[in-house]
Amino acid sequence: MSKENEQLEALNEIRSLMERSSRFLSLSGLSGVSAGVFALLGAALVYSHLHMGVTSPWDYDNVLNMTVGEFNSLFFFFIADATCVLVASLAVGIFFTVRKARIRRQKFWDATAKRLVINMFIPLVAGGLFCLALMYHHIVGVVPPAVLIFYGLACVNASKYTLNDVRYLGLTEILLGLIGLVFLEYSLLLWAIGFGLVHIIYGIVMYYKYERLD
Repeated sequence: MSKENEQLEALNEIRSLMERSSRFLSLSGLSGVSAGVFALLGAALVYSHLHMGVTSPWDYDNVLNMTVGEFNSLFFFFIADATCVLVASLAVGIFFTVRKARIRRQKFWDATAKRLVINMFIPLVAGGLFCLALMYHHIVGVVPPAVLIFYGLACVNASKYTLNDVRYLGLTEILLGLIGLVFLEYSLLLWAIGFGLVHIIYGIVMYYKYERLD
């Protein structure tokens, strides 16, 4: 029995080494929580700027019928708000991920991490350009669900190189985006749920699942 146990332990060790070499396992659940908090803050600024209430849907007809000056002001506000959320999320996310890698004595930036970033950024860049084109043509209503869908696709695409749970995060974002395409008046609220609440829940689950005992 002891020989069989030794063989099983050896196989498990080999499997663990192969997984670490092919998947980036240093993603931190706290990164997801922080990204969710920043997303909720960004959504709150949009609601405040547009004088919206959570129970009052965004009247997209009024947005689309804005004058050029009003629309340009809204456009640059959205860009500034989204940039602040993105930069803050990336900065804090990198901090927690580097910290987790150091605790586990793993490399933060290796070939697997590069493949993860490349596969995630291809859909993100395409989605970003697509959303900018939508705003250029004053098709603002479709932007929040489009962002959710492309971000979800990026997570699904990148999940091959990291934790499998990222795939379910991506599928959830895609589903919320598709719902937002049908109910455009609630798409900003769905965006806040997808990038805010879903990220926070995902981050907490990941933390207790993979990091709590570190």
